[in-house]
Amino acid sequence: MTGGNTLQERLKSALDADAAVALLKGAIARESVTGNEANFVSYLQEQMQTLGLAPQSADFLPGRPNVWGARKGRGEGPRLLFIGHTDTVHVRGWAEHWKGTEREDPFSGAVIDGEIWGRGSGDLKAGITASLSALALLDRAGIKLKGDVAYAFVGDEESGEPDTGVSAGIKDLTQRFESGEIEKPDFAVYVEPTQLSIFPAQMGFFIADVTITGKSAYFGVPEEGVDALKATHRVLEAIWRHSDAIGARASHPLVGRGFALVTGIEGGGYIAVPGECRFSLIRKLLPGEALDDAVGELESVINEAISGTGTTVAINYPAGRDHPHGGSPTEVDPERADIQALAASMNGALPGRGAIAGAPYWSEAPFLIERLGCPTVYCAPGDITNCHTFEERVSVEEYLAGIVGFASFIAGYCGTQNA
Repeated sequence: MTGGNTLQERLKSALDADAAVALLKGAIARESVTGNEANFVSYLQEQMQTLGLAPQSADFLPGRPNVWGARKGRGEGPRLLFIGHTDTVHVRGWAEHWKGTEREDPFSGAVIDGEIWGRGSGDLKAGITASLSALALLDRAGIKLKGDVAYAFVGDEESGEPDTGVSAGIKDLTQRFESGEIEKPDFAVYVEPTQLSIFPAQMGFFIADVTITGKSAYFGVPEEGVDALKATHRVLEAIWRHSDAIGARASHPLVGRGFALVTGIEGGGYIAVPGECRFSLIRKLLPGEALDDAVGELESVINEAISGTGTTVAINYPAGRDHPHGGSPTEVDPERADIQALAASMNGALPGRGAIAGAPYWSEAPFLIERLGCPTVYCAPGDITNCHTFEERVSVEEYLAGIVGFASFIAGYCGTQNA
């Protein structure tokens, strides 16, 4: 096939930057806070139809659809999947924060100093539209593929809205892959923001909401009560020691060290012995750690700490994803030829990018890796550190480079007919 550098120059020359930016601005304009995915999915259906992807959609929950489609190649190459989530976090406080400025409307897609602003710009509508624009770019450059390019966009990835954020969208999609309704991919790129780095490994996690219950009593007769706050103090000290031990026992070259982080606490009574105390924590897991084992360790630490205090404990795990307690860590061999090729494509599109690193977040790759056996990485324009904030934005230069990088990778991975 065409040499890598020559191909990238050909793609850069063919890129319609204005159309690509307009596609992203149009995506940002479709408010899709978790639960309202349909508003964005209808836009994606239109764009996917234009690209000849024969899009199909189905509700994973009433009124909340996924959408998927594919461009068939000549049938002589592998099947590549681009996947991402259609929902975003909320915009509460955004307009007030930016009142009177160009950024006031979180869905305007305002371009300011070379950056496109708005909710969902980085997480992850830039990734979705860059992947679609990459196929349009290949068409403009006259490049036809041997293998297939598939797309699937799912809802319910983000958390924060009531009764949502349990990966209901990808659970439904995965079942459709498993049943054979949708053809399984050979390799997948989940378009979470990475600043064009490639993340073949990610942390796992679980959240625990812990309630320590004692017995309230009037402050003048504290001996008649059982102090839940005092018992919780013992538990917290034990958890912090446990976190130190977790961090000391292992480090992953891409993901770093694990920990248990207490994120909030509430308790006490009005001039009385505290009868109840509640706190929450998040546990970071490294690839190779099992969620069941990590949960068991934590529960042992807590139960041992309250022993002899007269209190009881209840633990709730509210953030089940691919596992009832949380999200599993994952890892794909970073030396795989396809991963190295994606890294080279991104570096060619924007020198200095394409580094191999680890995801400092959890997303839905485990469904593809563990249940479908499909190697999956994260890669897309956007900076995760400004996502979920009033500063969410994506660099136009990085976004356009992502399109060229994706297009170059598609051509190399799927193979071309006009080599």
